[in-house]
Amino acid sequence: MSTATYPPPPPFYRLYKDYLQDPKSAPEPPPPIEGTYVLFGSNYTTDDVLPNLEEQGVRQLYPKGPNVDFKKELRALNRELQLHILELADVLVERPSQYARRVEEISLIFKNLHHLLNSLRPHQARATLIHILELQIQRRKQAIEDIKRRREEAQKLLKEALGTLEGQ
Repeated sequence: MSTATYPPPPPFYRLYKDYLQDPKSAPEPPPPIEGTYVLFGSNYTTDDVLPNLEEQGVRQLYPKGPNVDFKKELRALNRELQLHILELADVLVERPSQYARRVEEISLIFKNLHHLLNSLRPHQARATLIHILELQIQRRKQAIEDIKRRREEAQKLLKEALGTLEGQ
């Protein structure tokens, strides 16, 4: 089987040959995918929903419901993680054959921490967007002030020039 070092492009480029003269001659892009689709053999969905831990087969260690105190629960899980890591170190010294259960418990805590942090992502995205927009507003206000200052300087220079010309 022979292969070319630089194979020819796919024939789709012919669809765009008159694009420079008539941009409307190009075909329309395909519609966005909605629902589930298969990519490289795996099923994906366009719904941007964080699945529950139970749906993933993981036991939830923090209270269920919409009114979760994230700060309190993250601190509690972090303390629990520290305790389990110390217990794992103790088990590895005292009874090395019984480490697997401790590792599973640590894995469960990490999965719960990860899920809690992922549930904060929409809030983080909103806060980041608000911050970016506030910075843009601040920059634009500064640019407006700079333009006003330069306009006043230019008007002052024009008045001085006019006064100099009239004085001659």
